[in-house]
Amino acid sequence: MKRIAGLTRTDWQSEVERLGFTYHTIDNELYWDESGWYEFTLDEINRIESATNLLHAMCIEAVECVFDEERLGEFDIPAKFHTWLRESWERDDPTIYGRFDLAFDGTGNPKLLEYNADTPTSLFEAAVVQWDWLQSVHPQCDQFNSLHEELIQAWRYLRDHGWSEVAFTAIADHEEDFGNITYLRDTAYQAGIRTDYLNISDVGYSSNPSVFVNARGEPIWRLFKLYPWEWMLEEEFAEKLLKSPTLWLEPPWKMLLSNKYILAVLWDLFPNHKYLLEASTSPLNSDYIEKPYTSREGSNIRWVRSGKLAMETDGPYGESSVVYQAHQPLFQSRFGHAVLGSWIVGDKACGMGIREDINPITHNTSRFIPHLIRG
Repeated sequence: MKRIAGLTRTDWQSEVERLGFTYHTIDNELYWDESGWYEFTLDEINRIESATNLLHAMCIEAVECVFDEERLGEFDIPAKFHTWLRESWERDDPTIYGRFDLAFDGTGNPKLLEYNADTPTSLFEAAVVQWDWLQSVHPQCDQFNSLHEELIQAWRYLRDHGWSEVAFTAIADHEEDFGNITYLRDTAYQAGIRTDYLNISDVGYSSNPSVFVNARGEPIWRLFKLYPWEWMLEEEFAEKLLKSPTLWLEPPWKMLLSNKYILAVLWDLFPNHKYLLEASTSPLNSDYIEKPYTSREGSNIRWVRSGKLAMETDGPYGESSVVYQAHQPLFQSRFGHAVLGSWIVGDKACGMGIREDINPITHNTSRFIPHLIRG
């Protein structure tokens, strides 16, 4: 694994905008950064892929354990939603995708930092933008990236099992979320699914029959949302979720895997596993990272080193319960620290995106750096 410096394409802005990637710059700072790339050997990619597939299987086993041992309350999920989550799991409500964030430096084993299982973003740039860069700049090389093909295949599976029409929703006027959900909607369309889009604020509810509806008052039977479950449970319509026949992507049971408490459950089930870091609801004796259960984008993270606070980020999750995870150094170069985002589509590891930041805590505007496989 190497961080290589290079040159940007002279017309890179128009090239990525041609793809529909309009949020390449955020707050006047580069988000998409093709002035360099990460280079991997095939062996390193195989190790990342194997780790991702096994971590996915371990996570499914962990969810089963949570339901079998009636541990939902440990996730700070209100009791009134517990039966609803169990029903989602027992129905085997389908899932499309998720992203494992891994620490890996090319030596040793990849280590799980967290699982973005509910509303992972950076999908469009991982699946399409960096592939287009590779074909333009390094066409002789390969990339760990079959995301586009696997997404279409996953939607085809759903289409063949009754998902002939899916509505898509996200927060209004959020350019990155809209870009990601537009891409997902396009892959569903390519799989033969009829699609529609509405802003999350336009999702309504009809009591006769009891179903969520769009702005035209039409029932929504299947809805893909780029909106976190923990936010939905706090909305005034939250209890309507219990009565509605609407099926959701990602499904309700995925909120267990997007909750940082799952890290402690995994360590309980698989102690000292080569892909895991020690995690607990009590402070550790070693250096650790303190993470709120539902924090996002690097918010409210505390890094304790040698018993002292080394770094802290602010954010809106200060009142949340926390999990303590052993600190694992990230790959570091003169350009910054790198987190590997390894994607699962359906049940298969099939792609990777890399986020880089001058600070060791990744946040929502950390740069996206493309990668390639050489040799």
